[in-house]
Amino acid sequence: MDSVVAVEQVSKRYRDVLAVDRVSLTVAPGEIYALLGLNGEGKTTLIRMLLGLIRPTGGTVRVFGTPVSDRSHGIWSQVGYLVETPAAYPELTVRENLEAVRRLRRIGDCDVVDAAIERLGLTEYADRRARTLSLGNAQRLGLAKALLHSPRLLILDEPANGLDPAGVVEIRQLLLGLAAAGTTVFLSSHVLAEVARLATRIGIIHTGRLREEFDASELAHRVRRRLSIGARDPLAVARTLTDAGYAVHLDADDVVTEDQRAVEHPDEVAVALVAAGCPPTRLVVEREDLETYFLRTVEVDHA
Repeated sequence: MDSVVAVEQVSKRYRDVLAVDRVSLTVAPGEIYALLGLNGEGKTTLIRMLLGLIRPTGGTVRVFGTPVSDRSHGIWSQVGYLVETPAAYPELTVRENLEAVRRLRRIGDCDVVDAAIERLGLTEYADRRARTLSLGNAQRLGLAKALLHSPRLLILDEPANGLDPAGVVEIRQLLLGLAAAGTTVFLSSHVLAEVARLATRIGIIHTGRLREEFDASELAHRVRRRLSIGARDPLAVARTLTDAGYAVHLDADDVVTEDQRAVEHPDEVAVALVAAGCPPTRLVVEREDLETYFLRTVEVDHA
């Protein structure tokens, strides 16, 4: 088995709405695969098909090489998941909720409950009823339940939902540690800056179709770069660079160019401006982040 998750030409139609349209992707062991998309573009529908919660209209979904169906009971002991709103028994405490999951999953080691509480930073909330938890702590409880049986595959829909910045960092370190130990992670997220720090592979889904897919290491070569130049006389700078053959435009009080000669050799731009008597006060190569790249990708497609 070369992949933990294999999705082949999967579609899901609801009457006149094609929610997922012929999506194919694979997730390798130990990979952190992040699926990005706007609300209503097919992320959660695809995740629910991965978990067998809904049936695809067409195509096949395999987990650990087994087609997901009503008969694929054996694979779920190796899968942990958190989809949409974390579910819990509201009148039970955090500890009691985890104990219920331990028994349902027939985990013999009683210590896993305390270990999960500590791992997810829930120690001071262990004896509080689930209905009293904040959204962030309810999310932590959901993650603790998903991890209780040490799954080989973890499927998460918006795992950072409701967490404060410190909590987001904690979950990032947790997921990185799990992946380093061999757990495969498939997640969707709106926190794109966090995805850029976490994912090893990224897919962008839009209008139900997988529009782009790439290794996270490729992002630096995909994003746009530009040279932003500050000066006391921006118009003189723009004239000088235009005369030198650079394509430039004004952005507020700065002169900006995406000309690769300028981006690769800003020192040459600085020399030319000094020689022309309009030295720059600021010269910065700016790079798109994942959020900007994502929005540009879906906007171009939508247009």
